[in-house]
Amino acid sequence: MPPATKSIGQVLKVLKEDFPDISISKIRFLEGEGLISPERAPSGYRRYSDHDVKRLHYILDVQKNHYLPLKVIRENLEAMDAGEQPPAAAPSQPTLPTPVAEDLPPALPPQRPAIAGKRTIHITRQELLQISGLTEATLSELEQHGLVTPRRGTAHYGRDALTIAVAARKLAAYGMDARHLRAIKQVAEREAALIDQAVQAHSRRRSTPRQSVAEVMQLVMYAHAALLRSSIRS
Repeated sequence: MPPATKSIGQVLKVLKEDFPDISISKIRFLEGEGLISPERAPSGYRRYSDHDVKRLHYILDVQKNHYLPLKVIRENLEAMDAGEQPPAAAPSQPTLPTPVAEDLPPALPPQRPAIAGKRTIHITRQELLQISGLTEATLSELEQHGLVTPRRGTAHYGRDALTIAVAARKLAAYGMDARHLRAIKQVAEREAALIDQAVQAHSRRRSTPRQSVAEVMQLVMYAHAALLRSSIRS
């Protein structure tokens, strides 16, 4: 008796439990990239085996939680097909500044640079669209406002671009679009100027400029989060 298979609609229903943003177009995109190869029924419709579903789950999981580019995912799948274990990837989900506790200690420990311990990501525009879930039109609008930009001197995008793209998609559910994010960017630019002034004014400190920037930025983020909470509650 042949193994049971699922239609693309049934696969979509299974995957939506863990990946609410999954769509038929995303599944077909992954097929077009050669990452999955479902069988074709005599009628021409795709039929997915349990192996195909598990493969899709793996792809979506490492995209969502580890932000691996398709090239690396393809290499990992090839290793798995050969009976090998893919390299372990530490969770590296981009996050927005984490709100701090109400009662911060009077003295904060020295802060390491914000990028410490985080793996650099290097993704194409198409991968940015697929991972973030943004539409082409929305990404183009974010780019026009200077909110999402490639790494300097390259055509690839980094962690900050991905973080902003994910945030933009989620904020859209609250009626916030590129115009609102542009206002947030202007606030961030003013804060960046203040941080630069503070570091320049204390350039004779023993800490390196990089450490100073990281420490002042962390403190500004704490203050910003607390002031924002206070404004919302008042």
